[in-house]
Amino acid sequence: MPGYLAPTVIIACLMLILLPTGCSSPTDPGSGGGQSGNYLVGWGRQVILEPSAYRDLIAVSAGSGHCLGLKSDGSAVAWGYNGYNQCQVPDVSAGIVALAAGGYHNLALTEDRTIMAWGDNRDSQCDVSMPNADFIAAAAGYDFSLGLKIDGRIVAWGENSYCKCDVPAPNTGFTAIAAGEYNGFGLKEDGSVIVWGRDNGLYDVPEPNSGFTAIAAGWGHCLGLRSNGAITVWGNNAYGQWAVPVPNGDFVAVAAGRYHSLGLKSDGSVVAWGGNDEGQCDVPQPNTGFLSISAGGYCNVGLKRDGTVVAWGYNGSSQCFIQQSNMEFTAVAVDRDYNHLALHADGSLSAWGRGAGSVDLYNIPEPNMDFVGIAHGYDHNLGLKTDGSIVAWGDNAYGQCDIPEPNTGYVAIAAHRGFNLALKADGAIVAWGDPSYAYFAIPEPNTGYVQVGISDYYCIALKSNGTVVSWGGAIGVPASNTNIIAISAGRAHCLALKSDGSIVAWGNNRYGQCDVPSPNNDFTAVVAGNYFSLGFRSDGSVVAWGSAYYDVLDIPEPNIGFETVATDGSETCIGIKSR
Repeated sequence: MPGYLAPTVIIACLMLILLPTGCSSPTDPGSGGGQSGNYLVGWGRQVILEPSAYRDLIAVSAGSGHCLGLKSDGSAVAWGYNGYNQCQVPDVSAGIVALAAGGYHNLALTEDRTIMAWGDNRDSQCDVSMPNADFIAAAAGYDFSLGLKIDGRIVAWGENSYCKCDVPAPNTGFTAIAAGEYNGFGLKEDGSVIVWGRDNGLYDVPEPNSGFTAIAAGWGHCLGLRSNGAITVWGNNAYGQWAVPVPNGDFVAVAAGRYHSLGLKSDGSVVAWGGNDEGQCDVPQPNTGFLSISAGGYCNVGLKRDGTVVAWGYNGSSQCFIQQSNMEFTAVAVDRDYNHLALHADGSLSAWGRGAGSVDLYNIPEPNMDFVGIAHGYDHNLGLKTDGSIVAWGDNAYGQCDIPEPNTGYVAIAAHRGFNLALKADGAIVAWGDPSYAYFAIPEPNTGYVQVGISDYYCIALKSNGTVVSWGGAIGVPASNTNIIAISAGRAHCLALKSDGSIVAWGNNRYGQCDVPSPNNDFTAVVAGNYFSLGFRSDGSVVAWGSAYYDVLDIPEPNIGFETVATDGSETCIGIKSR
């Protein structure tokens, strides 16, 4: 595992510590480039794609918390929120020609004019209306779907509150479709727009109701692109959705999010307006070269003429996390609320995710440099610096961000909700934070420790003599408590790596998380989740066992080149792979 010392990998249920020893040259985490390095791959409830997955895209589409990309070979990729398997693109016999991302489901139009649907199907929004043939367009609403037939008819299926699946007569002569939260929209051959569903001001299409060439539906507003390049907006205006920036002309495409709007200009620039509470209207620079755009709930994705993908806005499910080629990751941590913290090879940190209410987890204290380790504690973060000091930020209700003095000489960190452990260079453990935990009773003698970890119910530590010590709960120690070189704490079970490359597991085994698969050898690192376990082999592959909740055991292919994995414990895994 190049770039860090394997024995210093500590997973304490929801955190990851890495102490890099040999890093590549510093890079700008947000810039492009072609350097070799390490990148992130995520699976389970949240999907993060390898950088190569974004190559050869010809179209993009954004949903509520996930994005789709169409490739030139007719295949598709998906990333972001995966709670309904909407990022698991099904195999198709015919190539895909168009994609539409809805709330939590997707539609794909194939070359043979059928529609393939996948993801959330609680309201039958994936049960394509029969006969599934002769479609030329598809639109995915929040919980319903529309399909346009070659004869100009619209077919609708899924949740039908406000009769949003009841296309008004005469159901003929349609050339384009759009779907919002409670409304369907159809563009007629004569350039007029027909609206059905909830009567919330959207029925009142501004006059003249003619000359429209494209439409886009938000959750309560609609955009119509006119033949003269101007945009007309109607419906909800609570967030300034009607206020198209001037000059209102020269637009070639439109897209509508929940409360915001996008317009693509003929010069390849993007104009955004409306609700901007998640930065969804802050178009990334350089604002040039855009070929197509799509707006999700609070996020956007755009495809540039040079083939690069840009996403911005709300990033709670990593849907806006488009990896550049030189981001050079050396460590990553994730918690159950999908807050992420990443360490770059240049010693800087990046943070993204859902946030923690009023707590600012993403405003990394300056100077953002010289970090060598990170830890996530649900609502607070820790960063270890090269000088042995610790930086903490986020919630401090229990003093978990008040680093004990002297703030020096630290070599490893572990974080939990309201509580932290840190290891000193002399082998002593320091504990601070929520006094309600029984984690302060560090076993004596408090010396000779080389690794630490925290779980929901206990702490564990590894001694320099190769034995494990536990406290604060009833997890105990392994029956074979010798020759151990690395440990990992799951929710109620533990993993220990032995010097001979075998793994010892103990504790709760309800889901087989302690049943190490054969052959139990050639392992180089271990990671314990809530109810599952991971083991790294010397060839960079990962072996997984235990609970398969949210498909956390389905390691992305190719299963090679992994350096480490961080987990939120039960739903999401994020691994670092080498190029």
